[in-house]
Amino acid sequence: MKIIETELTGVKILEPNVFGDHRGWFMETYSDSKMKEAGIELQFIQDNQSFSATKGTLRGLHYQLNPKAQTKLVRCTRGSIFDVAVDIRKGSPTYGEWFGIELTAENKKQLLVPRGFAHGFMTLTEDVEVQYKVDNDYAPDCDRGIIWNDPAIGIEWPMDMEPVLSEKDEKASLLEDADNNFIYGE
Repeated sequence: MKIIETELTGVKILEPNVFGDHRGWFMETYSDSKMKEAGIELQFIQDNQSFSATKGTLRGLHYQLNPKAQTKLVRCTRGSIFDVAVDIRKGSPTYGEWFGIELTAENKKQLLVPRGFAHGFMTLTEDVEVQYKVDNDYAPDCDRGIIWNDPAIGIEWPMDMEPVLSEKDEKASLLEDADNNFIYGE
């Protein structure tokens, strides 16, 4: 597995080794021992999967407050998405900055989004499935969101269209108004 650092400390791209032949292919999607060898100590406790029928569906930007914050390991297993992490750790030198990457069923890349980052994605095709691991349980009382088009963040979403949003995501806060208890270095 190849692990690539991004410009946002802690956000990493994981590229699994894919072994193929005339039958198809095989890959490890997660290896605890290989993550530990790379200095990444996590204990994932839950796997989640979402399906989005419509191209342009946008989910996010989501996060959970401490003490129920979550690290996510995200991959797209059908179709393609533009996946985004936003640094929301107060005092961070990259506070409010974002990183985006296309994750597809074909490229098999994964994005590691640590605690202290908001996460979201936009579907680039119809019929998209996304799977992700988390290291903490879902906690509705800690569930928060930041509006997808906050001008202070300035995410360059790859599609010129109004996204398909949930009611919750339509009403999300701006970063400056968001409930946020993440402090850089803690």
